[in-house]
Amino acid sequence: MVLVPSDAPRGEGGTEAGPVRGVFAGEGDALVSSGGGIGLVILTADCASVALGSPEGVLGAVHAGWRGLVDGVVERAVEAMGTLGATEVVGAVGPCIHPGCYEFSEPDLARVAARLGEGVRSRTASGRPALDVPAAVSAALSAAAVREQGGVDACTGCAGGYFSHRARGDRGRQALLVWSSAVGR
Repeated sequence: MVLVPSDAPRGEGGTEAGPVRGVFAGEGDALVSSGGGIGLVILTADCASVALGSPEGVLGAVHAGWRGLVDGVVERAVEAMGTLGATEVVGAVGPCIHPGCYEFSEPDLARVAARLGEGVRSRTASGRPALDVPAAVSAALSAAAVREQGGVDACTGCAGGYFSHRARGDRGRQALLVWSSAVGR
């Protein structure tokens, strides 16, 4: 399993313990594993959760906030999967805040758009500048040559049953669990 921490300087990893080694992937978090019977879990509120998998049994779970997306957390997780033997990666996006509920500053929006394209720009329900997180994640998946499929197209800000720190100040989080019962390499 590869742990991709958000607090390590670029190029430095975390501690090594058995089959776990650390790799930095920008500001954001990702876990990658090729071991069967291992569950990968990440927690999100309004950021996107991304499940990744490959036919070789390499799995990934990504916490993709806007800063992590700008820093390439999705692409770096897919690269880490490649080092574990993944040749083709598919991904699915979990619930996250959508542009209608996510007012965003113009300078930060310009940073995300410069990295992931103008398709990430949107407007809130009241017409203010907004970041389209699902579009940003899709752009990152595309940049990493990941085939996106399915997912949960729900806004954590306005759909019932989800936690949202931005919309309601919720302290709870959604959990994304990715696992395989197959024996890894």
